[in-house]
Amino acid sequence: MKSVLALLTLLALPVMAAEPTVYGRYEYIGVSEIGKVLTAKMDTGALTASLSAKDIEQFTRDGQDWVRFRLATKDGDGKVYEHQVARISKIKSRADEDEESVSPNVAKRPVIELDMCLGGIQRTIEVNLADRSNFNYPLLIGARALREFGAAVNPARRFTAGKPNC
Repeated sequence: MKSVLALLTLLALPVMAAEPTVYGRYEYIGVSEIGKVLTAKMDTGALTASLSAKDIEQFTRDGQDWVRFRLATKDGDGKVYEHQVARISKIKSRADEDEESVSPNVAKRPVIELDMCLGGIQRTIEVNLADRSNFNYPLLIGARALREFGAAVNPARRFTAGKPNC
């Protein structure tokens, strides 16, 4: 009988998955490679994460695709960052979802991998680079990154994780 109960317990383990951590619509995210803590919008409607960047220039180094950029943030110090490109993302704007649109506008953005800290959790996240200086938050965390963090979002809450502690 004990072995049957033990077997049933083992079979039930996959069903008892860990509950996601609930974060607010806005959170602080530490980005170690740039040495900054940024305010981020947690956006379940976006697939990928996006970092506000300007002067984005792709180039080749040792046969690999790289990108250099400056942060497009209110407190950007003008420092130039260089990072290897993980891939190129094709982003279709929401305006292009209109049925009358004949040919959708697709923006191609370089995607890099950055170590990010949310609360006390650190993950490597794919982030596309785009000028978000017209938006309130320089960092957008999309659904893929939210899954990496094991996160759920309560839009009624803000900054629930506090300052990053990684």
